[in-house]
Amino acid sequence: MSDTITPELVSLDVGLGDDKAAVIRSLAARVVAQGRADDADALFSDAWAREEKDETGLPGGIAIPHAKSAAVSVPSLAFARLAPGVDFGAPDGPADLVFLIAAPEGAAEAHLAVLSKLARSLMQDDFTAGLRAARTNDDVVRIVRAAIGEGDASAAPAPVAPPAPAAVPAASGGPTLDGRPVRIVAVTSCATGIAHTFMAADALTAAGTAAGVDLTVEPQGSSGYQALPREVIDNADAVIFATDVDVRDLGRFAGKPVVRSGVKRGIEQPRELIAEAVAAAGDPSAPRVSATASAGTTAASESLSWGARIQRILLTGVSYMIPFVAGGGLLIALGFFFGGYEVTDNAANVIVQNSLWDLPTTDITSDYGPLGQYIGSVLFMIGATSMGFLVSALAGYIAFAIADRPGIAPGFVAGAVAVLMNAGFIGGIAGGLLAGVTAWWIGSWRVPRWLRGLMPVVIIPLLASIVASGLMILFLGRPIATLMEWLNTWLTDLSATSGIIVVGVILGLMMCFDLGGPVNKVAYAFAVAGLAEASADNTTPYLIMAAVMTAGMVPPLAMAFASTILARSMFTPVERENGVAAWLLGLAFISEGAIPFAAADPLRVIPASMVGGAVTGALSMTFAVQSLAPHGGVFVLFAINPIWGFLLALLAGVLVSGFLVVAFKRFIAPKELRAAENIPAVAVPA
Repeated sequence: MSDTITPELVSLDVGLGDDKAAVIRSLAARVVAQGRADDADALFSDAWAREEKDETGLPGGIAIPHAKSAAVSVPSLAFARLAPGVDFGAPDGPADLVFLIAAPEGAAEAHLAVLSKLARSLMQDDFTAGLRAARTNDDVVRIVRAAIGEGDASAAPAPVAPPAPAAVPAASGGPTLDGRPVRIVAVTSCATGIAHTFMAADALTAAGTAAGVDLTVEPQGSSGYQALPREVIDNADAVIFATDVDVRDLGRFAGKPVVRSGVKRGIEQPRELIAEAVAAAGDPSAPRVSATASAGTTAASESLSWGARIQRILLTGVSYMIPFVAGGGLLIALGFFFGGYEVTDNAANVIVQNSLWDLPTTDITSDYGPLGQYIGSVLFMIGATSMGFLVSALAGYIAFAIADRPGIAPGFVAGAVAVLMNAGFIGGIAGGLLAGVTAWWIGSWRVPRWLRGLMPVVIIPLLASIVASGLMILFLGRPIATLMEWLNTWLTDLSATSGIIVVGVILGLMMCFDLGGPVNKVAYAFAVAGLAEASADNTTPYLIMAAVMTAGMVPPLAMAFASTILARSMFTPVERENGVAAWLLGLAFISEGAIPFAAADPLRVIPASMVGGAVTGALSMTFAVQSLAPHGGVFVLFAINPIWGFLLALLAGVLVSGFLVVAFKRFIAPKELRAAENIPAVAVPA
């Protein structure tokens, strides 16, 4: 394993700029100059994105900007002792000791473990004192290498920071509960899992020892984690989640009084967190980890606003539904390819009554004869069966996002009831929300210990299914079915008029508004749900599916066109790299390929994408393009008709969006946009 820090990566008693952006950029350039990364702008952008989420300044004059970046080839530490110090957002003032932690995007666990050791060392006063007293670059390298286990500890001017203990006995005189020291468990985790995760773990461990609390910490870092023993969790009086990301296997802590915070508070205010946990341990009304929590539930999500929570819930349902739709839709399209469009008339009978050794002899609709008829029937029926799970899967996993595993069964049942009552995907959404909320509410009941084991597998699914499906049958199913019938009739009537073009424009705008977000997913779910009602006599769902898929391909292809061909100089090196990848993503109908561009420049990229998407949606309807497949882009051209109309509509939208985004970048003042978006100047390309 290469040395993580070398003398060439050290700068002593220098000024690297007036602000933290300049310091990070300078350290990133130092890493690139040593051949340990290939793009200083990309490394800076990744570190700056992390900095914008949460400032990396820490008490004691320390800052640890860090990132995982595709630009990094060798895990590296670049160090600067600044004179004067620079503000990195710490509560006690500027930082004079700055480490840039640069990890490859797919860094091995051994490398990440080395980098995490540095973070732990920074919690030791003698380690930071040694860095401030170091006279040469070599002195700094010896201190750091000893701390991270790459050098000889005896040669270092400062001692090595010990690893965080799994558990530390409580000191006498601390708070007690039932005549014994209070027992607390804690979990720490941050976005990158390298630095803050372990610093918070060590800070909490030290504060727990000082407070006389029996505290055990589980750092969940990128290099993996060692789960707390089951008996330690069972015996704990309270739990602390100092996390910025999901807590893994959250169900282990179900029912425990809980205190939640971001990971930085675990570093800066560990005593306060422990005091709050001690208070929660003795408070019967304190917040508790949900009884239905498991791997799919996150501690972070429980602190989200209702709007953000609903968005996450709906996107979870759609994301789990898409594999059913994509696989099933492609199989149906292949069934049509082999068996002809009339394969639907007797496909079920063919697969039941025939086989490869007994091919059908009547009602042959395939151009490939009896063999094609049989293969087409098999593919169609498998696909139709998969598509039949669409609404149930949507509802089931919406409920899962709310109540975790106990919500899946009542969610699937409510989705099946929605199908039974012809309530469509809107009914599935309503049923999933009902099932999830009901399951979550029942899971919050305080029940005797002997009944807890039955709650997630029997009681919650039973009662939630009765409540959610009962409400769907008695009150919601019929009104939603009426709405869906009206909507389908309206669209069918429009398909024979020029009004269908307006539908194409609306769908195009929705697909390009948030690039894979909730608005995009609503349009997509509407299109794929309609495929189940499509037939040779009712082709409107095929028209809608084609407009949605074609418009969704526009943003990534337009950004790829603009950044790699049309105006390369207007885009950063990172954006040009993203543009290369966006070609493939766009061709495969993955709208998210445009997200890096929209995140960096939303006021120009999103409007340009929406205009192009509207043009493509309108032209797709004008040319009466039909798509029998719900996904795949150009890779399912065999399921699209006419192909020329599909390609022409797509090309028009890509050209419109591409030229528009370049025009916006050229003629709309960058300063005005930065002010409107509140984006730091360093993040905007020149």
